[in-house]
Amino acid sequence: MAEVSKNLAKNRKAKEVVVDEIKERLSRTKSVVLVNARGLTVEQDTTLRKAMRKAGGIDYKVYKNTMLNFAIEGTDYEGLKEYLSGPTAVAFSYEDATAAAAAISKNLKSMPALEFKASAIDGQVYDAEKTKAIADIPSREVLLSKLLGSFKSPMSSFARVINQIAEKNAAE
Repeated sequence: MAEVSKNLAKNRKAKEVVVDEIKERLSRTKSVVLVNARGLTVEQDTTLRKAMRKAGGIDYKVYKNTMLNFAIEGTDYEGLKEYLSGPTAVAFSYEDATAAAAAISKNLKSMPALEFKASAIDGQVYDAEKTKAIADIPSREVLLSKLLGSFKSPMSSFARVINQIAEKNAAE
């Protein structure tokens, strides 16, 4: 009987470690993406993990739904509970809120078994369809460069006009 009690305590401690790990990741993340990875081959799963590492700032891991339930309880990510059924893989994105969804989206065509379940950004939960739309949003760096480019074009046109006026006045 004492042996069973020791095993239960040991098992509970192991589960607490996993829940604490998830909570720690949630405290640092900008977004969470849940996917159903059932049916992926080992090769496909390895490819997906490599894509996550290459994208940078993303952790990808499979957790038991009960552990995820305990970890998200009382957090901004609690709305994800309704999507925790069946095998669940989780991608935590620490730097760019859209990076994990984008990295997964790039692999959807070559991995038909892979599908979005849901995502959460800043406490806002999105279903699978909205997560697909989020995946299509360019990264922060791309958006900033487009914004700067749009600022640059009118300013350079204005500078050319002013330069032409100055040259005309100098010639007269």
